[in-house]
Amino acid sequence: MSKIVILGAGVSGHVAAAHLRRKLSKNHEVLVVSPNSNYQWIPSNIWVGIGRMKSKEILFPLPPLYKKKGISYKQAKVTSFYPEGDIETTEPFVNVEYVVGDKKGVSEKVTYDYLINATGPKLAFDMTEGLNPGTNKAYSVCTYSHAEHAWNALNELIQQMKQGKKAKILIGTGHAKSTCQGAAFEYILNVEQELRRHNVRENAEVIWIANEHQLGDFGMDGMLLSYGNNIMKSSEMVEMVFEDRGIKWIIGAGVNKIEDGVAHYETLEGEYKSETYDFAMLIPAFSGHGFKAYDKNNSDITDKLFKGFMLVDADYTPKPYEEWSVQDWPETYQNPSYKNIFAPGIAFAPPHAISKPRVSKNGTIISPAPPRTGMPSGITAKLVADNIIDIINGNKDLHHKGSMGNMGAACIASAGYGMTKGSGVSITTFPIVPDYNKYPDTQGRKLGKTFGEIGLAGHWLKLALHYAFIFKAKMKPFWWLIPE
Repeated sequence: MSKIVILGAGVSGHVAAAHLRRKLSKNHEVLVVSPNSNYQWIPSNIWVGIGRMKSKEILFPLPPLYKKKGISYKQAKVTSFYPEGDIETTEPFVNVEYVVGDKKGVSEKVTYDYLINATGPKLAFDMTEGLNPGTNKAYSVCTYSHAEHAWNALNELIQQMKQGKKAKILIGTGHAKSTCQGAAFEYILNVEQELRRHNVRENAEVIWIANEHQLGDFGMDGMLLSYGNNIMKSSEMVEMVFEDRGIKWIIGAGVNKIEDGVAHYETLEGEYKSETYDFAMLIPAFSGHGFKAYDKNNSDITDKLFKGFMLVDADYTPKPYEEWSVQDWPETYQNPSYKNIFAPGIAFAPPHAISKPRVSKNGTIISPAPPRTGMPSGITAKLVADNIIDIINGNKDLHHKGSMGNMGAACIASAGYGMTKGSGVSITTFPIVPDYNKYPDTQGRKLGKTFGEIGLAGHWLKLALHYAFIFKAKMKPFWWLIPE
């Protein structure tokens, strides 16, 4: 019998647990350890943040589902890793600490045969002075509770605008190295449409602020898109959308401090500027959780497991941007030092950025970190689960592989909610990490498989995906037929 422990119950952790439980006999234990007892469909946080969905529509409790499906569960957070065990325990284990109930604060050793680290990112608001959701008129949509608070504040401002108040709304990234520009892009388009729906658009100045060196970079070095019968840069597409909606933009901006209604930032040109606002939604930096790891003699071996996020089968050799290669990216998400540990989704350490790194004239890095989206998270979680199943069944070779350099991703960005007046910006990219050797004339990506569309159909598709993936996450009949 094997015991597979999964840390985290987000997209990667939940997908891995579901596939492992479906494919392995009940002789094997699948155990999920997560401090959050709810599963949330994160892409729909955007709609919670504009009041068009309630939190209960995008989440459900995990313990009843896991009990029904035969998945063990502990509501706890991991604190440290012991991949060799210790003096008292010969098996590898993680230390966890319970976060609720009678056991709250109690630590426990959780042993494993195979470990999947799917803890995702830490939302590092503390890396930007004053950026704390719900304070200084700045908010977040990174969790459903954050999104609820954002809507409450935005709705209050809208009501004031109905009484004639002029307002400035600032949406984008809240740190010089933030990722997840796509979520901020979705939110600003939805907010802009909600202002129109409430007939207060003429009272609002809506501004995009981001660490991208140009619009449409999205941490992916931009894209060359098939757009209808034309070929268009992603920067041109986003600029077209913003101009059509009267959205202003500030780019190449590293936000470094938030005060009450004021965002301070540094530009790539080395200037220090500020922007006032009445409401802001700023995506924080993402970071690893600061986990520590120890060997059996209790010596620190953190550098064998972590480089911020978890080390996997990537090439982490420091080298100039000109020498970066698509081959640097991992394929199996297996830790090189401990072959029974894997880290799919957002938990693995990327070998380098995707966008060309840029530094201000003052020496400050102002450049997006690699995007970490739901589709690759699900795909990599499934291949990790399949590889563990193969190993358990006696096949030591890892046959299931998927690099972000040969993997595509579809992003359906909501651009406004509504069955007849909604809109979506659909961008499909192949591959995620550009391969400049294979596609030298099209910015490292394959035209035809990298394309963009704008329209009502995109909204319908995103709404359909919302219900499809909630269905899948609840492990309803034939859920596995829905692709990652």
